[in-house]
Amino acid sequence: MTITRQMMTDEQRKSVALEYLRAFDAGGTTSDGGGILDLFAVDAQVYFPKWGLATGKEQIGTLFGDVGATIKAILHDYATFNWIMTGTDVFACEGTSAGEHRDGSWRAGVTHAGRWCDVFEVRDSLIQRCFIYLDPDYAGMDTERYPWLGEGGRDPQAPVA
Repeated sequence: MTITRQMMTDEQRKSVALEYLRAFDAGGTTSDGGGILDLFAVDAQVYFPKWGLATGKEQIGTLFGDVGATIKAILHDYATFNWIMTGTDVFACEGTSAGEHRDGSWRAGVTHAGRWCDVFEVRDSLIQRCFIYLDPDYAGMDTERYPWLGEGGRDPQAPVA
């Protein structure tokens, strides 16, 4: 018996990634009422800054639980997503989000947080890999190490001269 793999289109891969992002906005529940981990392959990998690399659904669940425990609400701005499709299983999406972290609220363009880029690998309608690139200091409290963020610091809306 041979294993049959069905080729996916860029739009099909993108729809899996969108379902994942929407599930985050819905507290981990997918549009069909399933759990966010249902979108991942058994041996998938997820990377999150300052957490590290999670391999397999159990570790991914731990990562999402750890990160999710710090976030009260999140909403991705789907209208402004920039999709970088490659015609292969690997692609990227950059975008913005707003929400409420346990340390305070954030909104891209208003606060220093909220801009992110995810690199996905989607095959057989499952996420094989998702590497998340963002600043996990959602509330912008890490001002001691980054003085330009402190009181009277640079306005995130101001152009850089």
